[in-house]
Amino acid sequence: MRNQEKMGLLLDVETTGLGPNSDEIIELALKLFSYRADTGEILDIKNKDSFLREPISKSAKNNYSRAFRVHGIPYEAVSGKSFDDMKIKKYFYHADAAFAHNASFDRSFLYRMYPEDVNELKWFCTMRSVPWKDYGFTDSKLLTLLQSHQIADSQTHRAMDDITYLMELLKKTNPKGHLYMLDVLTKGPMRKYQPAAQGRLG
Repeated sequence: MRNQEKMGLLLDVETTGLGPNSDEIIELALKLFSYRADTGEILDIKNKDSFLREPISKSAKNNYSRAFRVHGIPYEAVSGKSFDDMKIKKYFYHADAAFAHNASFDRSFLYRMYPEDVNELKWFCTMRSVPWKDYGFTDSKLLTLLQSHQIADSQTHRAMDDITYLMELLKKTNPKGHLYMLDVLTKGPMRKYQPAAQGRLG
């Protein structure tokens, strides 16, 4: 079993908007965990952290009020804050793979801050790698799936809450009796992020 044990990094970002060229990350949550590559079983949470940062660019600052209506993080909460880059890089370093719901979005933003660390990792998308509609769900949105599995009735859009709920979802089984995490692993990693494709979400 030991050689099947891998380290995964579950992550989520909250941003000032949808465009990685004009918007910025204001919150990042990370959970480092061990899992079985052959079964998809999540074994143990090794470490977790969340970070806030104040946006720097004028466009990101201008977009903040619109994004606030989604994530509800007041500007006072991020004012004067910055990411602990060394700590964050250690999470990337210790992981064999990164997992996120709509991973192309999170990756496109994180690449602009940590390009080498981001592209060193294999990335898996929990939204696109599971055939949610084939399994009878109306869509692949995280809230829909959380409600359908009685994990949560609502979504705070805070990064740590989202990955905590997402981890519970990945521990559930599909109609065939296999863990959703195994679906994600079986689908395989995403293609490496192409910096030349700026302007598109991943």
